[in-house]
Parts: sequence; structure tokens; C-alpha cells
Amino acid sequence: MDKSLLTKIFGFHATLIHGDTFVVDRWSWMKQRLPVTNNGESLLDVGCGTGTFTIGSARRGYKALGLSWDVRNQTVASERAQICGADNASFEILDVRILDTKREYLGRYDFVLCLENVEHIIDDKKLFKDMAACLKPGGRLLLTTPYLLYRSISDYDNGPFCKTEVGWHVRRGYTEKMLEELCDLAGLIAEEYSYCGGLISQKVTAVQRTLSKIHPLFAWLFILPLRIFPVLFDRLITKLTRWPSYSICLQAYKPRYSSDK
Repeated sequence: MDKSLLTKIFGFHATLIHGDTFVVDRWSWMKQRLPVTNNGESLLDVGCGTGTFTIGSARRGYKALGLSWDVRNQTVASERAQICGADNASFEILDVRILDTKREYLGRYDFVLCLENVEHIIDDKKLFKDMAACLKPGGRLLLTTPYLLYRSISDYDNGPFCKTEVGWHVRRGYTEKMLEELCDLAGLIAEEYSYCGGLISQKVTAVQRTLSKIHPLFAWLFILPLRIFPVLFDRLITKLTRWPSYSICLQAYKPRYSSDK
């Protein structure tokens, strides 16, 4: 099946529904913190998958570079960027665990994105330091990752988590204090913590995961009409029920000035 067929028909917004409902949740969170620009600011998407957020950032005016180790994903991402007319989006094959080897990235970017990636990396301290090094003074890190206290959507959300980096999560998730610790070690200032992926989004994703055992396409088609409900009601219902969100979100800032007097 053509992985970009929906994008060819419906454009960029089709990329938001290729996966589960959490993709829209992350996009909604991210674009509120990524202002539209005409100044050509630069952005690095660390662990870009099939390029949805890289392409979306380019469409908001950024010179966006997406990084992934997966050749197939990068091929799909490049194709979708071309379809969407996102000329400012580009993609490079790179294992983000060796991000520090790209000396040309140092101090280059106004924004770094890292959406649902750090939980796959054993040495999260190094990744935070490497991402901070890529930011210009005054640059911002936008990051989402599973919240340590989420309620499991399916059995494998409770582990066991991987002891080696084979593609699945190596830890359950993070709390605000855990992310604050990583920011401190990387020389970043944690400005804001928030959450995304509420109760309704989790339940719809649970249905999709269950039905995917029959066939992924059947599961995707079944939940397609349900996708509107998280958009309309998730924030209110999650607040009323006090249901823990699936992801914790971080906005952090790289100081413009040294603390040295």
C-alpha cells in the first residue's frame, strides 16, 4: 500500500492520522509553543519518525531538519514533505545516540523537538546534553515523553521494558522532577510542564491497538470516525475525571547569557 496515499489526497493533515490519536495531541501541544515565523528560524527534530512534525514545522516557516536512523521512514518523510510543498523540510539518517558527532549542528538551532523519543534511549542524560548543545543561546527544547504515572492502555505499557535499545521503551516514563534533573544537567531552564493524551484519546488508542491484532488497516478504519471525540472533549473529560495523561510535555530554554560575571 502507498504509505503517502492519504497525504496525496488530503495534504499535510492526513499525516496526523496515519498513526494513533496521540499524534494529533502532540501536534496540538507543539504548535501552541511554536509560533509561525517569517524570519527563517531553524529547527531540529530529533527522532522524527515519518516526518509529520518536521513537515508541520516547515509549514510554519522554519528551516526544519528531521533526524532518524530508519532509512524507510526517511524515504516516506521526504516524499510527504514534497507532496505537502514543505520545501524548508529536509531529512537526514542519523542515530540520535551519536548526535554529538555532528559538530556542524552545535549552536545552530532556534528550536529542538524531541517527541516520544527519549524513552527509547538508555543514556538520556547524554541526549539532553547533546540537544542542548545544538540550541543557540535563547533557543528552546520542546519535548514529550510518556508520563511515569500513566494508566496502562495495553499490557505492554507495564513492561517489562527493554534493557537494550532495540526499538521499544527502555523506561516507563518521566515525572516533572525527573525532567527537571535532566534539564539542570544539560544547562537548560525548564519553563513549563504540561500534559497531553487524555482519557478519551487513550481509550480510542486502546481500541485501535486491540483491533490491530485482527488487521492494522481494519483498526485504523474503525477508529477513524472516533478521532473527533478527543479533539472536542478530551481536555474537559480528563480534567473532570482527574485521569492521568499519557504523555508529559516539557518546554525548556537555553540561557542567553552566561552566569559568569
